[in-house]
This record gives sequence, structure tokens and C-alpha cells, in this order.
Amino acid sequence: QEDPAVTTQQSRQQLGELTDLEAVSQLVPIDGSNLIDAGCGAGHLARGLAGLGAAVLGVEPDPAQAHQNRFAEPVDNVTLVQAGAEALPAEDGSVDGVLFCRSLHHVPKGLMDQALKEAARVIKPDGFVVVIEPGMEGSHYRMMRPFHDETEVRTLAQQALDTTAQTLFEDEQKYVYMQHPRHESFEAMRDFFTSLSFNDISHDMIDVPEVRESFEAARSDDGYVFDQPTLVNVYRKPRT
Repeated sequence: QEDPAVTTQQSRQQLGELTDLEAVSQLVPIDGSNLIDAGCGAGHLARGLAGLGAAVLGVEPDPAQAHQNRFAEPVDNVTLVQAGAEALPAEDGSVDGVLFCRSLHHVPKGLMDQALKEAARVIKPDGFVVVIEPGMEGSHYRMMRPFHDETEVRTLAQQALDTTAQTLFEDEQKYVYMQHPRHESFEAMRDFFTSLSFNDISHDMIDVPEVRESFEAARSDDGYVFDQPTLVNVYRKPRT
């Protein structure tokens, strides 16, 4: 049973089924934009944005991932550096947009507000901030919650948006789109979650009856397919 306190889809415009890159490209201008991908991970979104004509600075705070990024194959118009979203390496009013793609809830609890202030600081007066956060509903989250319960940090991220972000920007728009994460097998799902450098999840934490039952319920003719609502907040007109 889901906690009604974390139901976050109300009052959002439905966008249908989209990838993160498709959602971003529908909501904000990409071609010719100078962007920061805050919490870029391995840089997948940054590379996708560059493919659509943007110049992207990807900042990643995790030392292990940032180390891997330094040795990744270079991509035109993509620069990956180690930095935290609470201290973006950019001048005031110097970029067209900042994106947090599933990363705001990974910012340390006491620094989420500062990360949003940094985003407001570095964008141009006509710039934008896009925050993409996984919703706390859907079969994928129910499956992973026993071993990777992010309810607290995802709730804190939404609270930061509902309070701090609204004081930083004059314009806010809210959307939701659906994604369908797919895993080929229980073992493949387990190996994926235990391989993430920013989490400390063991095989034993995942391989429990509750998780296996939720996983098996998602069996389909195309592997194991889950549903995951994804929340998007777009902010414009930073207050001066």
C-alpha cells in the first residue's frame, strides 16, 4: 500500500510515455543552448543533449563515477568534471539552462536548497531550470523499495522544490510522464543495482522473498516490465 503523503502526480500536465531526453527536448530549447547537467552520472543525458545541438557541462560529485568519466571516450561539446550541484563551476548568469535529471534527491539533505540557488545563480535572465525526479509510485519503486527506499530523500527533494524553488523563480510548470523500466531477469536487475558506485546495496539485500514476489509480478513476454511515473518541474524567470 502506497503512502498517500507521497502521491505527487496531482496538478501535473500529462506528457505520455517519454524518455528523459524526449521530455527535455519537448519542454525547453536545446539546439544552440549552453547547459549544465547537474549530477550527470556517466554523462548519458549530456551526450544526448549534445547530439541535439547543445554544449553541455556535466558535473558529477561521486569520485568513483567522476574518475570513470575522465577516461571515457570524448564527445564533441560535452565536458565532464567533478563537482557538486551546491557549488556549480560557472559564472553568474552564464548558461541557458541547468538540468537535474534524477539527481536532486542525491544531493545531501542539507544542500538541496543550495543546489537550487546555484542553478538560479548561473542561468541567464531568460534561462531555465529543469528538475526531473522519479515519482514514489509505480511497480518499479514498489519492487526496489525494500532494498533501496528513497522515500525520505525523494520527499525532501519535492519539498525543496515546493518551498525554495518557488522563491527563486517567477514561473513554474509541472509535468509527469511514464516510463517502463525493463529487466531481463532477476539476476540482471540485482547486478545492476549492486554495481552503482553511489549506493551500498548488496546481493543479500535484494535477494529476499518480498522483492522476488514483486519482480515476478512484472513478468511479460518481453522480460520483466515495470511502470515508473517521472515528475518534471520547469522553472523560468529567476528572481533578482
